[in-house]
Amino acid sequence: MIPIICFVGASNVGKTTHLERLIPELRGRGYRVGVVKHDAHSFTMDREGKDTWRLRQAGADTVAISSAEKVAMIRGTDAEMDLEMMASRLFWNEDLLLTEGFKRSRFPKIEIFRASVEKTPICTPGDNLVGLVTDDPLQADIPVFRFAEVTKLADFIEERYLKGRKRTKATVHLDGKQLPVNDFVREFLGAGIVGMLSTLRGWKSPRTIDIHLRTGDE
Repeated sequence: MIPIICFVGASNVGKTTHLERLIPELRGRGYRVGVVKHDAHSFTMDREGKDTWRLRQAGADTVAISSAEKVAMIRGTDAEMDLEMMASRLFWNEDLLLTEGFKRSRFPKIEIFRASVEKTPICTPGDNLVGLVTDDPLQADIPVFRFAEVTKLADFIEERYLKGRKRTKATVHLDGKQLPVNDFVREFLGAGIVGMLSTLRGWKSPRTIDIHLRTGDE
């Protein structure tokens, strides 16, 4: 499973703003980043009267809307989907999953803290708090980053959670349609194919490898 890091903090402390700064830094290092925002209340993505809203009202359990640039899905659930399930089902092409919220999860947490908003941090190392982002003077036994130290925070995340992870990207297309593959299959395919092809004459460590297989009769 890909690494999951939860960014937590009091309401209106600036979690989204800091993620807006961190994501481009990680993207610039070549990582694909997924994000999940936690909503403690029931949320509505559809506007009443829109086609997708009408289809949901008609009884569809899942409604997707697709264009050439993006796809969105609205799916009803009986209970909140946990992060492990979301990571495996929705973020199979990413290197890292960041969340906004999920302070009660078991995953590593980095808290955004401002004394003007909350007197003390809402999490402790016992909650798997691994870092703090604040400009307030604060004594802590975990790394503390100032708001301007986005590069330093990205260094910390890369060194602790991304270093040594295989960067080989394997995608599978069946008759032109991409097949979702999990981390195990992706790494197995990538390492296996590269290992076999690297023994052949003419191997020059390419950036991409395209293999076309034909199955069955035409």
